[in-house]
Amino acid sequence: MIGATEKRKVIHQPKLDTIKMVEKFIEDHSGEYKKRALWEHLPKKMMYQTYCVIIDYLMESGKIAMDREGTIGWIWNPELVKKYLENEHLMIR
Repeated sequence: MIGATEKRKVIHQPKLDTIKMVEKFIEDHSGEYKKRALWEHLPKKMMYQTYCVIIDYLMESGKIAMDREGTIGWIWNPELVKKYLENEHLMIR
């Protein structure tokens, strides 16, 4: 399966600090904004194409999800993942 980022030509690759800024903003404002509105409210401005690359990456990595209305929410829970990985009765197939 080809990701959305692979389908379009990427002009600007996001830097790690920019990705982390978007992650933090989404985590702090989970469920408040749809995709475009979230971009407009970010503390640091960036090209929309660069922002879309970050959103695609966060969705593919399982850190965010989008509901039926298009609202973006933070879903990554490292403590819960750690708890499941430590459980000897559970295994990855």
